[in-house]
Amino acid sequence: MTLPKAVVAMSGGVDSSVAACLLREQGYDVVGLFMRVGAAEPQPPVPAGERAHQGCCGASDAADARFVAGILGIPFYALNFKDDFDRIIDYFVDEYQAGRTPNPCVVCNNRLKFGKILEYADAVGAEFFATGHYARLETRGDHRRLCRGADSGKDQSYVLFGIDRNVLPRLLLPIGEMTKDRVRAEAARFGLPVCDKPDSVEICFVPDRDYARLVRERRPEAFHPGNVVDREGKVLGRHDGIPNFTVGQRRGLGIAAGHPVYVSRLNVMDNTVTVGPREAIMHRTFVARKLNFLHDPPQGTFRANVQIRYQHQAASASIDIRHDSAEVRFDEPQSAITPGQAAVFYEADAVIGGGWIDQIVEAE
Repeated sequence: MTLPKAVVAMSGGVDSSVAACLLREQGYDVVGLFMRVGAAEPQPPVPAGERAHQGCCGASDAADARFVAGILGIPFYALNFKDDFDRIIDYFVDEYQAGRTPNPCVVCNNRLKFGKILEYADAVGAEFFATGHYARLETRGDHRRLCRGADSGKDQSYVLFGIDRNVLPRLLLPIGEMTKDRVRAEAARFGLPVCDKPDSVEICFVPDRDYARLVRERRPEAFHPGNVVDREGKVLGRHDGIPNFTVGQRRGLGIAAGHPVYVSRLNVMDNTVTVGPREAIMHRTFVARKLNFLHDPPQGTFRANVQIRYQHQAASASIDIRHDSAEVRFDEPQSAITPGQAAVFYEADAVIGGGWIDQIVEAE
């Protein structure tokens, strides 16, 4: 009897390790795959009281993934994706240079985990491909739907909206029905040394969380001094580069306004940073482009819950599809709708699709 073959993207963390173990236990012919993306940068010390692991693709992570594969007795390969990953870093710094706030985790999933690794699965004749994401798959009729994970605090469906819908029939998400505590318990049951490994946090190629430093290293020409102004155009101070800011930012503005102010707009044309009170970052309507749908959306205008960043609570909105873009209007104003971030449309807990926030539509 030939076992169904599944390639598992193994990062060396507890989630993907348990995913591989569960599939092996369920009778799959499992192949482990690790993405090599270049030398890891030095990791800063973790603040006292925090339990976190910076990054997810370093040499120690590769060693952990290989060790788990050895415990399972499955083939394990580390593929070199450094050039591909370098292009993702370029996207990251280019977005900051353009006054936008990027989301590299979504792009990495689209291009690497569900792109290059899927190509490898095809090359080795694997019918299935699996990851350790906290998201679920449901079958409705002849269609599979991507849904929120059972652990609402860990749900990662948001970062998967951009995958090709044709991938869904081959995709396996073994831990999607589990909570994080359950996953760690399963890791202990399997005797995995990573059962207590801290979760990865922040962006893996900026483990020190200093995004502006990376942009300055790669795009020094993006940093030009300019004015910090209020909504009426009054100059409140100076800044040394737009990549130091993001919409909704409150701290580190370098001005003393006498009351709380937030970044409401970044204008690379005149190199100004506009700030204002909280109401200045509250908006209802935006335009999203580069749309991707995991099943056919309703025609014309339809209703959905829309999530505009990873930690945002999805809110009800009307969505009007216009050729290659969508105008999204929330029922209630939302804080810091940020160009460059992903906007994901949900029907209950199922992902309809989404796009990339392009511009805010100012109230008339």
